[in-house]
Amino acid sequence: MTDMVEGLETARSLLFVPGSRPDRFAKAGGSGADLVVVDLEDAVAPADKAEAREHAGAWLAGHAWGVRINPPGTEWFAEDLRTVARHRCVVMVPKAESPHQLADICRGLAPGSVVVALVETAAGVLRAADVAAVDGVGRLAFGNFDLAAQLGVSPDDRAAMATARGTLVLASAAAGIAPPFDGVTGDVQDVAGLREDLRASVALGFTGKLCIHPRQVDPVHDVLAPTAEALAWASEVLAGADGGVAVVDGQMVDKPVVDRARRLLASASRRAS
Repeated sequence: MTDMVEGLETARSLLFVPGSRPDRFAKAGGSGADLVVVDLEDAVAPADKAEAREHAGAWLAGHAWGVRINPPGTEWFAEDLRTVARHRCVVMVPKAESPHQLADICRGLAPGSVVVALVETAAGVLRAADVAAVDGVGRLAFGNFDLAAQLGVSPDDRAAMATARGTLVLASAAAGIAPPFDGVTGDVQDVAGLREDLRASVALGFTGKLCIHPRQVDPVHDVLAPTAEALAWASEVLAGADGGVAVVDGQMVDKPVVDRARRLLASASRRAS
């Protein structure tokens, strides 16, 4: 049984697979993605929602994966939530903008389940700190396409989306949860563009990426893999730290630096295991 719930905190790649295509579930699971999310929302036509929900529920009986349910307020939300609540899984909630609503969702989930709040509206961005602080929310994810449509800008315009991206990173840090997943790169053929998008988001503090095709997974992992130099630095920092302020290789080392080094090594260890 593949358990992707425990690895949410350090997940680099989140791969969507349409809930209406159960024939693709196994392939998605074999893609190497850190987290696979069966999508009941955007990838599924209204006429296929009920069948997709059944496929997702059947799959969750044997796989601790993720499911993106339909947003609160839609006609499919209640039944989607009832289905995923029967299983320990990652629940991605789209249009996340109400902390009270998210708290209600989290309380109704199976023990051990965790929520990824997909922030993709202006209201969601402005309330990101409160959304991230909800008990049961494990990570935020950025919905660049939906937000861009609302704002009337291109989802590929980094300058237009920089404030929203930075807000999600700050909100995650303030809440003490893992850094967020960045939004999708729509052109699945453009590997160079995917890498460029990810490097830009990593510079802002993102540590994961939403993927819409298996071929995007390996490039994401390549970009996010810690370099040998970074791991050597982290080891040197921990070896030289004495609990206070120290100097390692000519640079000041205090608790925040030690914490960063420890997270880097722990993350690399978990991914190697």
